[in-house]
Amino acid sequence: MLLANEGKLKDAADLVRAWHHKLSTTRVLDPACGSGNFLYVTLEHMKRLEGEVLDTLAQLGDTQQRLEVEGLTVDPHQFLGLEINPRAAAIAEMVLWIGYLQWHFRTQGSGLPPSPILRDFKNIECRDAVLTADAIAFATDETGKPLTRWDGRTTKPHPVTGELVPDEAAQIPRERYTNPRPATWPQADYIVGNPPFIGAAAMRQALGDGYTEALRAAWPAVPESADFVMFWWHHAADLTRRGEVQRFGFITTNSLKQTFNRRVLEHHLNAQPPLALAWAIPDHPWVDAASGAAVRIAMTVGQPGDALGTLQTVVAEGGAEADAVHIELAEKTGRIHADLSIGADVVSAKALRANGGISQRGLELGSAGFIVTPDEAAKLQPCDRIRPYRNGRDLTDAPRGVLLIDLYGLTADETRSRYPAAYQWLLERVKPERDQNRDPKLRENWWLHRRLREDLRASLADQPRYIATVETAKHRTFQFLDAAIAPDNMLVCIALADAYALGVLSSQVHVVWALATGSTLEDRPRYIKTTCFEKFPFPAANPEQQTRIADLAEQLDTHRKRQQAAHPDLTLTGMYNVLAKLRSGEPLTAKDKTIHEAGLVAVLRQLHDELDTAVLAAYGWSDLAPTDTDALLDRLVALNLERAAEEAAGHIRWLRPEFQNPSSAVNPENQKKLAMPDTPSASTPAKPAEKRP
Repeated sequence: MLLANEGKLKDAADLVRAWHHKLSTTRVLDPACGSGNFLYVTLEHMKRLEGEVLDTLAQLGDTQQRLEVEGLTVDPHQFLGLEINPRAAAIAEMVLWIGYLQWHFRTQGSGLPPSPILRDFKNIECRDAVLTADAIAFATDETGKPLTRWDGRTTKPHPVTGELVPDEAAQIPRERYTNPRPATWPQADYIVGNPPFIGAAAMRQALGDGYTEALRAAWPAVPESADFVMFWWHHAADLTRRGEVQRFGFITTNSLKQTFNRRVLEHHLNAQPPLALAWAIPDHPWVDAASGAAVRIAMTVGQPGDALGTLQTVVAEGGAEADAVHIELAEKTGRIHADLSIGADVVSAKALRANGGISQRGLELGSAGFIVTPDEAAKLQPCDRIRPYRNGRDLTDAPRGVLLIDLYGLTADETRSRYPAAYQWLLERVKPERDQNRDPKLRENWWLHRRLREDLRASLADQPRYIATVETAKHRTFQFLDAAIAPDNMLVCIALADAYALGVLSSQVHVVWALATGSTLEDRPRYIKTTCFEKFPFPAANPEQQTRIADLAEQLDTHRKRQQAAHPDLTLTGMYNVLAKLRSGEPLTAKDKTIHEAGLVAVLRQLHDELDTAVLAAYGWSDLAPTDTDALLDRLVALNLERAAEEAAGHIRWLRPEFQNPSSAVNPENQKKLAMPDTPSASTPAKPAEKRP
């Protein structure tokens, strides 16, 4: 019996030693390691695991000292890093050794570890983690003259206006990369890290034109609209799917689940072999160590295969204590989708042709010089190219009363001849900035907006009004704007003049859809037209239902505008903040009560409640409540796929058939067959039209 027990102990010891060997040979890579914080924490965790293993071995008659002498121990050679900053790379290597030695002395007393105490494992490499090239040189033109660009920072006062404009003397050289290609990473079992946060729009200014262009060329699979961090995410996911890495985990900004970054996740989750998200938190508070600014982050862990994962969401945030913020999390298990959600797979929804071509972002100016006050506009007369202008704050807060110079369709000579005062205004306020733009078209057409928005202009032509919503806002609201009002780039404009459409979009059904299919900026929801509007299936409402919804929508739009006109300090955000408190049962403050009275928020609530009931009835979903979010999303996704199948078969429920499908207006039978039977057309009657520009 003693021999049998000894045999069992020997087998157990062999098993534990095998686990220890595995632990001592596991490699962890941080491909943007900075000064080594993530690697240091990983070393700490693995040493704790090793401590448990060695304690078990000691109980089985083995000794951890012998293992360490033989080199079988968790030490810095297993922790690999890539860092472009030489100073940070050197610090990272030293941090790992300090952590290792601290652990040794804490557990072994004063005895020294095996000699040499410090060894150069070359485990921290000082180089770029995502791009390599045969050579990097300064770019030159055909004559050999160096190409430069404005540094993007240095300004000087304009001699006439006194406003700051780019200093054309502040030039920096442009770089040219020869044979740019993806950088390779050291072989590792796991990848962890916190790659750099640089938005796609800021990459050129932060990294330079040459680097950005070389990076895009080296990684064609990463969309040009994706943020800098997505090059790390894409590469780690690729290695994991191929089985070269067991798992990876990254901290990124919470923009990871936005449309332009989400395409990277979709690619890997739907690829063969696929990637699965084993764990994720889509939105978590974070303090940027470099700037001290509070930001919102996402955390994701990827693994090969098609397994279920754990999704944790922040449901409560408390005050900070020392360096920590108190967080309360809710947890769900299931398949985690590319938008970091579990449940209805809204990412699988298809864009519907029925909704195409009538939702656009507003005008992108490229310079504040196009915006004038009424007094300034009076000095620029005569000019019939100046009209009211609204941005997001104008809609959610209070209109500023500013106007916009819009010279679309005119040449510089025509502008100077017909509107000399406006021409000079732009010459002094827009041209100096445009002269330093890298895009030759923008330099040459300096008197025009940055984006001409022909699609927007075509969709709004002949419309008496249109529906607008603020792209990034706390509350998702829609309202009518007069056709004379020029919308800002941060407004999403829907070229529908009928109140029925406004009513459906203002309902909780659409708000639930928009929150699920959109994205977030920090902690504010963003309305993305390609997912929130173009994929949204409108109900198959009968004429009576359409009339009821349209009537409620007109009342809603009129009520808000009437109360704001009567109370200049009343804002849309304030009204909906109070509405949210009424719905949740939260007590109103004195300020809230003032807003409640001025905005008649109880009336606002009743209008929304009746509108939600009417829209649910139009869908045939009166069995659901507006708060049944999961069920609503399940049904909307199913309806979207049903409509997509209809469209594939040739039946399209156009929202504005005379605009979206003008050729059908020629044949009344086609018009009847293809027009959306459940949605009224725009206020202008259908008529034969020329080909849409």
